[in-house]
Amino acid sequence: MDLFYRFIIYLHVLSVVASIGPFFILLPLIKKLRLASGEELTPYLDTFRFTVRLSKHAGHVLVGSGVLLVLMGPWTWGTPWILMTLFIMFCSLFFLARAFSPTLRKFEDNQVEHGPLIDKLKRTILTYLTLLLAMLWFMVVKPNLW
Repeated sequence: MDLFYRFIIYLHVLSVVASIGPFFILLPLIKKLRLASGEELTPYLDTFRFTVRLSKHAGHVLVGSGVLLVLMGPWTWGTPWILMTLFIMFCSLFFLARAFSPTLRKFEDNQVEHGPLIDKLKRTILTYLTLLLAMLWFMVVKPNLW
């Protein structure tokens, strides 16, 4: 295996860490968000926004490096675990686009009760983590589904 291919694998794994890891930090932040009000909300909401942005950009590196790995490596686009990973990835893209930003924007409206928004953020984080971890499972285990 040549050095460039190994570097792409490393880059791929690093982008997975950058895509998934920050969402685990958001879970304990939910508790702090429940106690915050007024100006205290801003740093917590900024952390959520940064995490979503980081995940999106790391996802770009993840997809790019994944395409290179398929083109350079022994796998084909018809490999079952690659197809399942792509299917979940497309689902997660639609989910990510609609899940966080609209909810975070609603915090700016002082008329809206924050409790249900915080509950929605928690469900969103857990759902998105489940999707990301499912993709990770397919990439690591590489099951032969059919």
